[in-house]
Amino acid sequence: LVTFGKVMGGGFPAAAFGGRTDVMDLLAPVGPVYQAGTLSGNPVATTAGLTTLQLATDEVYGRLDAASAELQQMVGEALAAEGVAHVVQNVGNMFSVFWGVDAPVTSFASAQGQDAWRYKSFFHAMLDAGIYLPPSAFECWFVSAAHDEEALSRIAEALPGAAQAAAQATSE
Repeated sequence: LVTFGKVMGGGFPAAAFGGRTDVMDLLAPVGPVYQAGTLSGNPVATTAGLTTLQLATDEVYGRLDAASAELQQMVGEALAAEGVAHVVQNVGNMFSVFWGVDAPVTSFASAQGQDAWRYKSFFHAMLDAGIYLPPSAFECWFVSAAHDEEALSRIAEALPGAAQAAAQATSE
């Protein structure tokens, strides 16, 4: 089975799943398994998702990729300037920062071995500067079409202080 979350609803609460015909045929009305969802067929979420797909042009994806690359570089440079060992890894325009490592993270065990405790200080310094990041060191960072030059400038202004907070963090 493949599952989809709120991204398919343009950020609104929505979910869907699908799979091979033989598996899906187990669901009513063809099969004996009844499936229902609180937001099944929600017209607002469906419209938001469809509109998002219609607006997601090659130009928009190009801007997302450029903003993500710029953000990854800014984060990496800020942490390096404070001597915080880290690795920034990405898949497309989605990326993660791994703390206290010097090689790519390739497994859950290596992700667990990072200095995740540094992220708390980094996160709160960014939040104090008005920048809301994923609340866990184990979550990916995403950019959106709303991340324009003004947003990236605000992030750039906040990064040095947050990197310093991460450098000064203790594991206790």
